[in-house]
Amino acid sequence: MNARNWFLPRRRTLPPLPVATRYRLPTGRRRLHLAPPFLLEDYVPRYMTLSSVDAAKKRSSAYAHLRNCNLCPRLCGVNRYETTGVCLIGAETAKVNVIAPHFGEEPCIQGHNGSGSVFFSMCNLRCVFCQNHDISHQRNGQDLTPEELGDWYVKLQDVGNVHNINLITPEHVVPQVALSILHARDNGLTVPVIYNTSAYDSLESLKLLDGLVDIYLPDFKVWEPATSKRLLKADDYAAAARESIKAMHAQVGDLCFTGDGVAKKGLLVRHLVMPGYENEGARIMQFLAEEVSKDCFVNIMEQYHPDAHVGKPKRRTCNRKAEAGEEAEEKRYAEINRAVSEDEVSAVRRAAEEAGLWRFCDPPKHGGWNI
Repeated sequence: MNARNWFLPRRRTLPPLPVATRYRLPTGRRRLHLAPPFLLEDYVPRYMTLSSVDAAKKRSSAYAHLRNCNLCPRLCGVNRYETTGVCLIGAETAKVNVIAPHFGEEPCIQGHNGSGSVFFSMCNLRCVFCQNHDISHQRNGQDLTPEELGDWYVKLQDVGNVHNINLITPEHVVPQVALSILHARDNGLTVPVIYNTSAYDSLESLKLLDGLVDIYLPDFKVWEPATSKRLLKADDYAAAARESIKAMHAQVGDLCFTGDGVAKKGLLVRHLVMPGYENEGARIMQFLAEEVSKDCFVNIMEQYHPDAHVGKPKRRTCNRKAEAGEEAEEKRYAEINRAVSEDEVSAVRRAAEEAGLWRFCDPPKHGGWNI
């Protein structure tokens, strides 16, 4: 032993701590969203790693789904080459309302250049408060084949310089989406693909998307079957959403970023807080923490406002009072005919933190870009 340091205590070599522990503060919270294991040096989209054999299997499966549609929990079972189901969309094309770079998403999704958003028309839900009801409840837009869709993805990438391709409300056109991604891959697409969904998906549909989608962006709306039956017109919504979100997380894991703060892969769950339904929001947060991951990236949204059918006069009441010469006052879905309160949003956030969630899409505190 060196005579100069014989009096120093010998160092013990300890095994490295697990990654999940190394990046926690003394209180148990981690330092940053943008830290290992959530920081990527680089990222190659999943669809680029598919072999030609796997791509061929995806194409074959897509056509099979269209001949006996089981793409969502409604399980219409129709041959969409001959007729349509609840979504009113056939097999050979998808109806698209808007294709453009979009700056209304989370900062980690839109980045500096925007998200290459594709808004599909129609939906497999009938949310009475839908804030995109002119798109999701009406057959507006243009009909595009999967090949034409794929060409638009490449154009968004090459001309719009977007960070990703963001497929919005695509649950009912998953086969067309799968075919379009494979076509775009063969024609130069290299950015991540986002599946932006209501979470009312079937497991068969998600199986078809496995290997094609990099980021799943589901919106978990409500928890109780009675609520989803009244407001979404689907009493099995919550059960389907739970299974779908777990399957999404199994495919892509927790949300990860490159050093520029732009998300590249993983799961980001949105929850729009509804007036009077903060207890259901709390149940959703508890589910995410206990059955998905405490590292789940969550956006608790407060921008609910009455829309679509909410607040419109009740038809029978309106007609009856009109006959009596009185003013119609009764409104449809009156319990949600108001904005959400700060206390209701805070209650959901508090429930999320108590459940152990910590990765939230919060406004930046440093006056700069939120990563």
